[in-house]
Amino acid sequence: MSQELFRASVLPMRDYLFATARKILAEEEDAEDAVQEVLLKLWYVRETLSDYNNVEAFVTTVTKNHCLDKLKVKRRTEAISDHVMEMQSATNPYDLTERSNTNAIIQQIIDKLPPLQREIIRMKDMQEYEVEEIAEIIGTKSEAVRMNLSRARKKVREEFVKWNKI
Repeated sequence: MSQELFRASVLPMRDYLFATARKILAEEEDAEDAVQEVLLKLWYVRETLSDYNNVEAFVTTVTKNHCLDKLKVKRRTEAISDHVMEMQSATNPYDLTERSNTNAIIQQIIDKLPPLQREIIRMKDMQEYEVEEIAEIIGTKSEAVRMNLSRARKKVREEFVKWNKI
């Protein structure tokens, strides 16, 4: 599918996809993020979209599945957060502030990564996609995903060590 055909067939569905995502995710910001992520995924696989008989149905299914995946991750994260908070309730405020600052620093470091590495590390470590799934979404080989993931993690580790020395 060419760039022009993608713009003509997929991008006009954005409002419909947002409404679908909003119904599933409830939060407007989460729905907006989900639609952006889905459109990015579709852009990477745009060459194969013409293989589908009904592109609209495929795009809707991708959006629905992506939103459901986000809900699963959110539930897992909330469950882990609840468990961590229970464990931390006995810790002092200094430890809580330290953990919060560490998470914020790591997020800032990830935000400064090159776009491909940033997306790969988020898909793997935050959204819990498998390497093969990421390779399919991005349209590359799993070895390239592993290499970019390794480089991204190494960069995060190096930058975090620099932050701790400051």
